[in-house]
Amino acid sequence: MPIADKPLSGIGYAGAWARREFIRVAGGTASHESASIADEVPIALVYNGRPHVVMMGTPLDLEDLAFGFTRTEGIAEANGDIERVDVVRASHGIELQIQISARSALRLAERSRALVARTGCGLCGIETINDALRVPPQVAHDLSLPPSALWRASGELTHKQTLNADTNAVHAAAWASCDGAVAIAREDVGRHNALDKTLGALERSGVSPAAGFLVVTSRASYEMVQKAASAGVELLAAVSRPTGLAIRFAEAAGMTLVGLLRGTTANVYCGQERVIMSDL
Repeated sequence: MPIADKPLSGIGYAGAWARREFIRVAGGTASHESASIADEVPIALVYNGRPHVVMMGTPLDLEDLAFGFTRTEGIAEANGDIERVDVVRASHGIELQIQISARSALRLAERSRALVARTGCGLCGIETINDALRVPPQVAHDLSLPPSALWRASGELTHKQTLNADTNAVHAAAWASCDGAVAIAREDVGRHNALDKTLGALERSGVSPAAGFLVVTSRASYEMVQKAASAGVELLAAVSRPTGLAIRFAEAAGMTLVGLLRGTTANVYCGQERVIMSDL
């Protein structure tokens, strides 16, 4: 079925990609540039009118997703058990409204909700889109730092990734002071777990997360922004590009979001007033 004809609006809905402007910082200079940004949207799978799970994904080939997920999770034993799929979009995301056979519905109702959580999935236990799209709170506007602080934090984090040096298979997150000195760094196979560990270490040490900024080795997805803002962090920097939803979340929270932090270059997607540049 085609996606129901509804207007595109709201923080949680977007197309598969969009062109976004940003500030490109390289060494001591800055320039205005733009690039294509992949997006992610919350997708709720609803079986026979009952919400089952929400996942984040690219809003393409959604009927394929409905059939594939339903079969691979053992919800339906045969394609014939999937009677209908309607892809319905609203301002808050997309619902895959899936009608399954009576025997499949009975089996789904009888088993406990036991979807195996993927490593650091970030949405475990979430059944409705509104639960997933928890808009982050507004952060303060007390932070300012030079680009050199970003370069320093990125370099120091690389040297603190001891587990990744041996395995080349884990993510890292770090908290740095305003001069870029990394005080805490944690690693995990899940990017969300690494960030949670870092924020947890700050909590245990009594250090306010708002007194510095975060650097992560993964892409900046919306839930990373969500977690950072919830802790009062004003700036999140990532080595990869952000998603469109991450940018919108950062804008909603008044955060600074930095992507492609590598060497002495970075893209500042929003909140550039916190990065002190004479050429901005």
